This record gives sequence, C-alpha cells and structure tokens, in this order.
Amino acid sequence: MGISETDRKHLRRCVELAREALDAGDEPFGSVLVSARGEVLFEDRNRVAGGDATRHPEFEIARWAAARLAPEQRSSATVYTSGEHCPMCSAAHAWVGLGRIVHASSSAQLVRWLQELGVPPAPVAALPISQVAPGVPVDGPCPDLAPEVRELHQSRHRP
Repeated sequence: MGISETDRKHLRRCVELAREALDAGDEPFGSVLVSARGEVLFEDRNRVAGGDATRHPEFEIARWAAARLAPEQRSSATVYTSGEHCPMCSAAHAWVGLGRIVHASSSAQLVRWLQELGVPPAPVAALPISQVAPGVPVDGPCPDLAPEVRELHQSRHRP
C-alpha cells in the first residue's frame, strides 16, 4: 500500500508520544489507533519503566479495541507506531482482529541500533510482524522518520 502523507501525520504523533515516554524515563515507543474514517480513537506511549514489561502501547491498543470496538471496526482500523510491533504485540493485534499496521522504524533497525550501543538483547526474539501475524497488512519503515526514532533510542541508551 505504501506510506501516505496521512500516514506520516499519524506516525509523527507516534514519534511525539515516544519522546513523551523518553521524557518520562521510559523506553521511547508511541502508538495511535485510527478508525477507517480517520478519527484518532486511542493513543498511548510505553509504560514499562514501572516494572511491567507488557505495558507496550500496541498491546494497550489491542486491549482497548477489544473492549470497545466491534469486530468490523477493529478490522478496518489502522495502528500507527514509532517502532514495529514486538511478537507479543503482533500476536495481540492479530488475535483482536485489528487491521493495518504502519511503523516508523523496523524491528531489524532497532536491533541494529541497540547492538551499536552495546545494549543486551531483549528476552524475546525481534521477529517481523509478518512472521508472527502473516495476515496483517504492514507498511514501514518510514525513511524520513526512522532517523528521529533512532535518535530517541540513542538518547535512552547512551552512557
């Protein structure tokens, strides 16, 4: 499908949310759920600093959508995120039946950036969404926003 200017607008908000997470002492990730009509339904940022490693914004979106949206609303919605879903979030997205995902940066990019900074690997493999949830349409990364996301991760992990 490709990344449109509307997609970029929502991805920019995700990067803002990631910056908010970083400013709050958390890992820099942010996500937005948008209806088929273009209405922002829900947004969140990473909240894992409190000790619950499942407090990813994409997982929160899946929970929110499951509780509040009909299946057809979920399948026609788009999830925008600063970083490609981890396997946990990809699975939650697919199980809840959400639609398209658009990400500013990929898991492969994040793994490379963190390796460059000497950050130990995560306890879960960084699989692409397509390997965890092959039926979900995915677009990303976004070349004009990925460098900004990289900068946020560098700020978080730089000694």
